[in-house]
Amino acid sequence: MMTDIAKKRREGRLRRHRRVRRKMRGTPERPRLSVYRSNRHIVAQVIDDLNGVTLAAASTLEPDLRSGPTSNTEAAARVGALVAERARAAGVTRVVFDRGGFRYHGRVAALADAARKAGLEF
Repeated sequence: MMTDIAKKRREGRLRRHRRVRRKMRGTPERPRLSVYRSNRHIVAQVIDDLNGVTLAAASTLEPDLRSGPTSNTEAAARVGALVAERARAAGVTRVVFDRGGFRYHGRVAALADAARKAGLEF
């Protein structure tokens, strides 16, 4: 059962996410790099919203990334580099960054920085 504070935080994040998504759409030329962060894992997807297709994805739930810690900035950086590599293999070089209502801080920022270093432009 969620406590009142946890419920307020979740509702606030979802409200921020909806507000950002009203203005942001992933196109085939410039898809959306969506990030979801839980307490234990981090997931990143490159999504073309017009066609409703996920072009590339990476997560700490994958066996090769699950071997070490999954909830720190190093794991997030590995996910960012992997999703950028997979996106470039799919022919994507420019994306729109969707932080999912999370603050651009810590693991979210580490993922974004690693994706930039690996060749994604946003």
